[in-house]
Amino acid sequence: MSARKEEILEVAGREVTISNPDKIFFPKTGHTKLDLVRYYMAVAEGALRGIGGRPMALKRFVNGAEGEAFFQKRAPTSRPEWIETVELSFPSGRTAEEIVVRDAAQLAWIINLGCIDLNPHPVRAEDLDHPDELRVDLDPVPGVPWAQIRDVAMVTRDVLKDFGLVGWPKTSGSRGIHIYSRIEPRWTFPEVRRAAVALAREVERRAPQIATSRWWKEERHGVFLDYNQNAKDRTVASAYSVRPLADARVSTPLSWDEVPTCEAEAFTLATVPRRFAEIGDPSKGIDEAVGSLEALLELSEEHEAAGFGDAPWPPHFVKQMGEPARVQLSRRRREDRPAPKGEVPPPAPGKTVGPTGRRRTTMPLIEIARAASEAEARAGLQRWRTRHADVWSHLAPSDILVDSMRGRNTTWTRIRINLRNVPDSERPPQEALEVDYDPWAGYQGPDRSGQLERPKPKRATRTDA
Repeated sequence: MSARKEEILEVAGREVTISNPDKIFFPKTGHTKLDLVRYYMAVAEGALRGIGGRPMALKRFVNGAEGEAFFQKRAPTSRPEWIETVELSFPSGRTAEEIVVRDAAQLAWIINLGCIDLNPHPVRAEDLDHPDELRVDLDPVPGVPWAQIRDVAMVTRDVLKDFGLVGWPKTSGSRGIHIYSRIEPRWTFPEVRRAAVALAREVERRAPQIATSRWWKEERHGVFLDYNQNAKDRTVASAYSVRPLADARVSTPLSWDEVPTCEAEAFTLATVPRRFAEIGDPSKGIDEAVGSLEALLELSEEHEAAGFGDAPWPPHFVKQMGEPARVQLSRRRREDRPAPKGEVPPPAPGKTVGPTGRRRTTMPLIEIARAASEAEARAGLQRWRTRHADVWSHLAPSDILVDSMRGRNTTWTRIRINLRNVPDSERPPQEALEVDYDPWAGYQGPDRSGQLERPKPKRATRTDA
């Protein structure tokens, strides 16, 4: 039987056309695009609780979970009149009309575009300057057991409660756990992020062996509380998002009673609809549990009085007041220089910047690969490992630093190695990169400071979604 070109669904009183409904989106499980749409319709009440009324960045997998994804901030020009949009401004000064989803028909329409997971901003379309939720992203370093992530989640719950907030947990659908708290929409993005930094530092204080607030990957241990997910223009996979993993894992809301014994792999596209039908949505009630950031901001003031400065921001943000220096001390005015700490690792042959850019570090880092895909980067890592088997035997899982980096409209992957556990005499020098990909090659627009509007990049022809 030949594959169907389209199927029309009746959703929320509208007709939604699903193109290529039989297209396989998850080869390992056999789930099709239509299966994905029907999944979201089955959990629409919960999914809409996470994304309803919020602008969304579209992350499109037009060739399924194993294909290349690309980001689309601007709403497609060809769209039904019942698709809502709102104009957002970004830290770069650019603007874009982004889609706002409020009902199941709109949800089905964006899934048809090839969106597998849902990535809303933490604001409502009615007030784009004041987030209404604090987002806690528990991100483990490699090698951290799942049980430890659950332990950090429970500590985070207690800290939130002590500072007047209710935490609502969910699996991330990947390696971690997310905890959201609804807040009054009266604080700016920098203020919400400041509260998140204070929260991360307090969790680290209470559980220093298993939690960290350190931003730079080579300095982390245990579970990192990613406060920068609260910076403007950052999005996180929302509740009931299917993740682009082989087993079609789902970011699933939990009750706190479930957290100590939950297993992330239990929640998939195949299992969550039945769970939803049987127990409903554990995050029901989140919109009524609105709290204040005042206590966390007071804690932040205490941290500042004790000498804690701001924590590092994502690299593509402009330098913030109070943020630690990002550049080499030699680039700062001589009279402002503190005592040097660490060094800037040398770049690979032929490159202008190394494993940390121009940032100093106390860790001995080398860079292995810059690749268009993680698979290519890991293939390069394997080649390096084969040549340096003696070095590899000294490395811990947390010494392999895999970064998803922002490109023009897609992400790319960087792999670095921390040689801290390798004896000085056995540490290999920085070599030529195993994979040398430049996402900005041939780009004629402005740099990533975003001071000027970039021309629209030319994109290779893609298979229709």
